[in-house]
Amino acid sequence: MDASMTLTNWRKSSRSSNGSDNCVEVGSTSAVVAVRDTKNRAGGMLVVDHEVFAAFVGSLKRTGV
Repeated sequence: MDASMTLTNWRKSSRSSNGSDNCVEVGSTSAVVAVRDTKNRAGGMLVVDHEVFAAFVGSLKRTGV
């Protein structure tokens, strides 16, 4: 699947709004979640299923990152 063709609802991370240069965007479909660099949108994206993304976010919350 070419996720860039179906992911149109990109949103910027709330952690990216504090003036930081480390900005990411997240987009999703019913099947996958994708993450890309806001400053380099054409540079590719990480695409994982919802369960993997939920586990990743959960681990960040547990560790306080």
